[in-house]
Amino acid sequence: MEKRVAIVGAGLSGLLACKYTASKGFNPIVFEAQDQVGGLWNKTIETTRLQNAKEFFQFSDFPWSSSVEDIFPRNTQLLEYLQSYAEKFELLNYIKFNSKVISIEYVGQSLEEMQSWEMWGGAGKAFGSKGKWSLKVVDTKDDSIKEYVAEFVVLCIGRFSGLADIPEFPPGCGPDVFSGKVLHSMDYAAMDNASAAQLIKGKKIAVIGSAKSAIDIAFECANANGNDNPCTVIQRTVHWMLPDPHPWGVGFGFLCFSRFSELLVHKPGEGFFSSVVATMLSPLRWAMSKFVESYLRWKLPLKKYDLIPKESFVQEASSCQIFFLPENFFDKVEDGSIVFRKSQQFSFCKEGLILDGEDNPLKADIVILATGYKGDEKLKNIFASPTFQNWIAGSPTSVIPLYR
Repeated sequence: MEKRVAIVGAGLSGLLACKYTASKGFNPIVFEAQDQVGGLWNKTIETTRLQNAKEFFQFSDFPWSSSVEDIFPRNTQLLEYLQSYAEKFELLNYIKFNSKVISIEYVGQSLEEMQSWEMWGGAGKAFGSKGKWSLKVVDTKDDSIKEYVAEFVVLCIGRFSGLADIPEFPPGCGPDVFSGKVLHSMDYAAMDNASAAQLIKGKKIAVIGSAKSAIDIAFECANANGNDNPCTVIQRTVHWMLPDPHPWGVGFGFLCFSRFSELLVHKPGEGFFSSVVATMLSPLRWAMSKFVESYLRWKLPLKKYDLIPKESFVQEASSCQIFFLPENFFDKVEDGSIVFRKSQQFSFCKEGLILDGEDNPLKADIVILATGYKGDEKLKNIFASPTFQNWIAGSPTSVIPLYR
């Protein structure tokens, strides 16, 4: 068997998979829809930075250059880092750029036999199967389609790109009745910096969302327009926001993302021992959470702007809902450049948006939907077989254990 490995995506995970498989004597080929490595980091807004300190976000065999002095590198610096990594280990020779995988199909064993395929659980030999994978790949430049065959496939397509999660609206209440422009944060991030700056300049902008993308976009709008045209952030659920990665000289990572802190939280599918430990340590979990929450209430004017989350800090941290604020973010809130509004539901009208319990519309020129992505559906749709799609995601009986 040739042991050909098809890797979908040339982001951080794709580069790692390529380097590893090549070093083991396999024959990898990487399909990347864009024209350079970097994946999601090729499409970010101008102010995007790493959420992790660089010493915790680097390849073990390729440290950051000493020329990068920022603790939290900018998106452009990270792209340069990934490009340098690919060049250092000669990974570019394996990558086919402008090549988008549109379909993956398994050929060989019957689908019924694969229901008990031991590799679903991460056991068995990677090349023990008798079948092969057939991949249809479209050239994004000329729309031509080619078919490739591999004995093994590694999907590195990510969850936070590609397929936007757009809210559904009743007839007459959607973006079609709005006289302004509506776009998803994915589309805004895909714009070059100059075009994005031109789009938001002098406009009344409403951002729908509660997570990092919504806050970063609001901050950019506030920098561009000030309080002459304040940016309104409409939230359904408030999350904990962190102003400082080293509040007491110790990183939040050591407090919330260590092996010990993982013991404090109940996890899906946990064993008896893990369950007992998490239960016994629940008082410590509560104390740790209250300590951080008290600090954030003191550091930030959360109560003043009704931004205190209902969930505990530890609970939000364990489900990856916390994020770092842009520097001096609340200065923009204090001077009126950013306005927070809460609403469980919203709909469009000609002038802008109708929020829950309000008669007067919120006037806007542009509405940006920072409403996330359909990561499971994106993964599911890449498979040609409906049976395979149900095994992967979207069904209570899915046999593939997807992370989170």
